[in-house]
Amino acid sequence: MATSKEYIDFVLENIHGFENVKAKKMFGEYMIYINEKPVLLICDNTVFVKKIPEVSSLFENAECGFPYDGAKEHFILDVENEELLKETLCILEKVTPLPKKRKKKGE
Repeated sequence: MATSKEYIDFVLENIHGFENVKAKKMFGEYMIYINEKPVLLICDNTVFVKKIPEVSSLFENAECGFPYDGAKEHFILDVENEELLKETLCILEKVTPLPKKRKKKGE
């Protein structure tokens, strides 16, 4: 089941206090970017956070899951928990590098 546009709108409505927030569709699912940095993965109407040391203390008792077949396990984020969402995004925006620019064919 692919993520619905309504769910993406719901997630984006819950993200407050951040500039340059956008969702990009990828293969029927979405990635949420803040300042061009990929911070949240949305699959099957579920918000996933990559398991990295910087956020692990926030998710000690959190549910975990796999966003798609073959993926590593991720934390599942409750976007209605405003405090957790804000803390998570603040950390992720700081520690997530900008994606490397890909060369176009022929360059």
